[in-house]
Amino acid sequence: MHNMMIGAIAMGFLVAAAHFLQFWRTTRDRLFLLFSASFLILAVNRIAIGFHEARSDGDINYWIRFSAFALILLAILDKNRSGRLPNDPASV
Repeated sequence: MHNMMIGAIAMGFLVAAAHFLQFWRTTRDRLFLLFSASFLILAVNRIAIGFHEARSDGDINYWIRFSAFALILLAILDKNRSGRLPNDPASV
């Protein structure tokens, strides 16, 4: 049952990564590319946990997940400081 749940979570992360990659293809916005990369990292992490049964090796898994969420935060910060002026009509 544990491996089935890990597989379902990994599949959800892969679906999210594919959707963000599709959004990036249409908009070429770096935010979507970084989101896709972070969800791909999370999916690979879950798959590795499923194959290695690394329930006790939480330290490396923690840092991998931390880097994925830090990438999401970096993408949001990068998007917010993109340089658009508040009175710019294109930013509305």
